Amino acid sequence: MVQAGRVNDAELMLPGEFGTATRLSPKALRHYAELGLLVPAHVDPVTGYRWYHRDQVAQGRLIARLRSLDLPLARIATLLPLSPQARRIELRGWLASQEDQLRRARDLVDALDGGGRPARTPALRSRPERKLLCREQRVHIGELEQFEAESAGRIRARLRACGVAADGPKLVYYHGMVTRDSDGPAEVAVAFTGASVEPVDDLRVRLQPAGVDVWLPVAKDDATFPGILRYFDAIEEWINEHGLRPGGYRYDGPPVEVWPGTDGAALDVTYPVTREAT
Repeated sequence: MVQAGRVNDAELMLPGEFGTATRLSPKALRHYAELGLLVPAHVDPVTGYRWYHRDQVAQGRLIARLRSLDLPLARIATLLPLSPQARRIELRGWLASQEDQLRRARDLVDALDGGGRPARTPALRSRPERKLLCREQRVHIGELEQFEAESAGRIRARLRACGVAADGPKLVYYHGMVTRDSDGPAEVAVAFTGASVEPVDDLRVRLQPAGVDVWLPVAKDDATFPGILRYFDAIEEWINEHGLRPGGYRYDGPPVEVWPGTDGAALDVTYPVTREAT
């Protein structure tokens, strides 16, 4: 402990001088002292004067630089004891996560404008009754492609094992929001006809009744997230517009992607709808 009477010692600094050297305000110094993040080398028990040691300047400057990155103080506290090499590794990992969040935000901003509305207007088409072999799971958008491929492969293999044609389109039902932050359930299915198929493991059989869909074909360049969102938006807007008057249609089930799509499209986005009573 530094002796209280040695306030003029060349190795000691009053808060004002120390704050200037470290670019930390008096308020910040008091707060960091209370948190135990940057404790004065000595506090006079009588006057309450605080002194910092010159050896603490490097730590103070490091804290100031870390705060300029908007890192929370709890995170800074974990970084201070690390070696420079270990701290650099931690910060590069943090930076990568920040860049990923920025990319997500940029994707969503692009999706808001999205290059305008799709060239085609949503339309209605009939949907036959479908007997489906399905697999459902909660997934985020980054897991969706693998889940779809794995599920479709298992479903088609099971259909072939039961002696049933397995070359129908892949259907992907969204029972909830599937984004980078939301793991709304997704369901992959293939329609089949003929012989019965016994479910196995997490595969199940269900029947989708005949009905009407609102649909839009999606070109290959727009078939990935977030560009595809504008097709979902366009269909939902169409449903809302037409569902506001008698004789229109209302949303009546989860949206479905049909792979491959119509007339060479990568996929069709479809929404089941029901005609409202007049």
